[in-house]
Formats: sequence, structure tokens, C-alpha cells
Amino acid sequence: MSRNGSETRRERRRRHREEGRPGPPGPYSLLPWLLMGLGAFSNLFQGKTPNPWIGGVGLFVFNSLYISAVFRGFDKKKRESPASYVTLAVMAVVTFGLAIGYGGSWLLFFPLLSLACGTVLRHRQLVLGLLALAVVASLVAVWRGDNSSDPWTIGYGTFISGAVTAAILTLSETVMELRATRQELARTAVEKERLRFSRDLHDLLGHTLSVIVVKSEAARRLAPRDMDAALAQVTDIESVGRQALTEIREAVTGYREGSLATELDRARSALTAAGIEPVVRRSGPPLAPQAEALLGWVVREAVTNAVRHSTATTCSFVVDGTAERVRLTVTDDGRGRAAEPPMPGIGGTGLKGLTERLAAAGGSLTAGPGQGGGFVLTAELPVDPADSGGCPAPTHTLGR
Repeated sequence: MSRNGSETRRERRRRHREEGRPGPPGPYSLLPWLLMGLGAFSNLFQGKTPNPWIGGVGLFVFNSLYISAVFRGFDKKKRESPASYVTLAVMAVVTFGLAIGYGGSWLLFFPLLSLACGTVLRHRQLVLGLLALAVVASLVAVWRGDNSSDPWTIGYGTFISGAVTAAILTLSETVMELRATRQELARTAVEKERLRFSRDLHDLLGHTLSVIVVKSEAARRLAPRDMDAALAQVTDIESVGRQALTEIREAVTGYREGSLATELDRARSALTAAGIEPVVRRSGPPLAPQAEALLGWVVREAVTNAVRHSTATTCSFVVDGTAERVRLTVTDDGRGRAAEPPMPGIGGTGLKGLTERLAAAGGSLTAGPGQGGGFVLTAELPVDPADSGGCPAPTHTLGR
């Protein structure tokens, strides 16, 4: 079996396990508690209840309202609607009337009312409602004096019924929200990894292939008159290809960290092979690894732009660093074109990806034709004082 097929099967089993986990209890789990009213129901048929038709109507109304309140309590939108509070209010009126009028087994409707409150009410409303309901239930039990158990047990049972129900439902809802959040985070992580890999692959291959094409053309031009120089270009092509393989492996694993100094050296070699004079000026304190990597990507993209489309004769790289920010400005004297089809406000896919990378680090990227012609690419990044070194880097210029 292929590795992809094995991974697909594992993902499928994991998804089935997730779907098989118990979720929050449904409204049907609270319907069996209506059996607490069997004592009152039997009193109607045994003739122990005066005006049994009133008790029967009250029992039917209470059960109907209880079912309605429970089902509404499991739907957040319906639970928070005014109709749910009206339902509880009518249930309270019916419960008080039946308990005061009949007493005995009819007092058990107080815990049932508390269960309905536990499915609908939350937070402060729940606490105040359950306390008031427990006190009233105890007072009615004391006033009637015909309950088989102590009056305080009715109050305690009333309070604990609603409290436990609300706690279980709240905990279950929280667990479901956490599951949904975890799934969303996993999906977001996959999307971010795909975006990172696509950016790295675009920048790596675009630059590498451009350098290989330029050096191949140089080798072809030099071969008829200077075989040693042509072989040097071919050696460079081999070196670039090997380096590209290493960088692609690092990009796949996510461990690639660029270096501004390394990218500037490679830029000098690629531009020289393309007949473009490189000029590098760098000043300011040493940069943090993250800033080095990001500016290295900018240099790589700028060189790709210049080699592919600029037809420039000179390309300059100016790095100005201060204690707060570092700026990289790349300027060429070519035709002022971006490397890719223009997009609103910025260049194509490569420049758009760089813009997003720098923005995520608190920086910015601007690109466009220069005032005197050519193309200007400017990247700025904040400098973290904790990561910057102590001694400033010397100012130097590298020519052709």
C-alpha cells in the first residue's frame, strides 16, 4: 500500500473516532424526568384530587410547556429568545397553582420546573432563579404540611436539579466548542503550511531557474572563444543546482533560514553572469536571524526580477540599519518592469508573497518604477533590540 493511501486511511480512522465521541446530551435525555409526575397522575385516577379536571388540564399544560422549554433550551438562538422566558413564566404559574392547591405529590413539579430553568437560564439569571425557586418550594411545602419528606428536601432537590442540569449542559457545550476550535485550528495550520511551502517553492525555483538560464546563456556565448570561462559557468550551474536541491529539501521540512550576506553574494554572481553590474552598500548594526532571512528573500526576488525582465546594466543594493528599523532598497536602471504580471498596488505573485511575509513581521514592501527610470524595491523591517548585536556592521561597497 502506498504511503499516501496509508495516511488517507489513518485520517479516515481519526475522523471516525472524532465523530464517534459523545457530544452534549440532547433534549430527549431530559424527558424521562416527567415520570416524577406519575404520583400526581395516579391521584387523578384514584379520586384523591378534588376537581380532577383542573388537575388534568394543569398536568397537560405543564408537561407540554416542559417539553417545549427543554427543546428550546438546546437551541441557543431559541433559548435566548423572549418566548423561552415566557414559557418558564407560565410553567412557574402552573406549578405554583398546582402545588398550593393540591400539595403532596404535586410538589415534585418544582424540581421539574428547575430542570427546565437549567436548560434555558444561564449565569446570574440561573443562580437567582434557582435560589428563589428553592425558597418558594420549601415555603409551600411547609405551608401545605402534607409532604412525605421534610420541606427542606423539596427546596434542596429543586435547586440541585437545575444547577446540575445547567452545569452538565454548559460543560458539554464547551467541549463541543473546543472540538470545533481544534478542528478549525488544524485546518488553518494546514492552510498556512501550504501557503508557506508554495511561497518558498515559488521563490526558490523562480530564482534558481533564472540563474541557471542566465549562466547557460553565458556558457553558450563563451564556449566558442573561451572554453575555460564557459566551463566555469557550467561549474556554477552545477553548484546552483545542488544548492537548489538542498534549499528545496529545507523548504519541505520548514527549516530553511536565509542569510542576507549569502543572498547578496549569490546576487553578485547571478547579476555578473547576466551582464549587470552589482553594487552593494550596507551599514548599521547586525540583524536578527528573522530579519536576515526576510531581507534575503527580498534580495532573491529582486535579482530574479532584474535578470528576467529589467535589461538593466546596473543594480544596487543599499541596506541602511538603525536601532529601530532596517531598510533595504534595490534599484536597477532597466525598463522599470516587475518580474510578473502587475497586481493592484504591488507586483505579482512573488512580490505579493513577500509583502505578506514582511507585513506579518511588522514590516512593509513597496515596489514600482523609479523617478528617473528603472525599478525600485524597498523593504523595511523593525529591529528587535534584544536580538540585534552590539557592534555595528562596517560600511562597504562591492563592485563588479
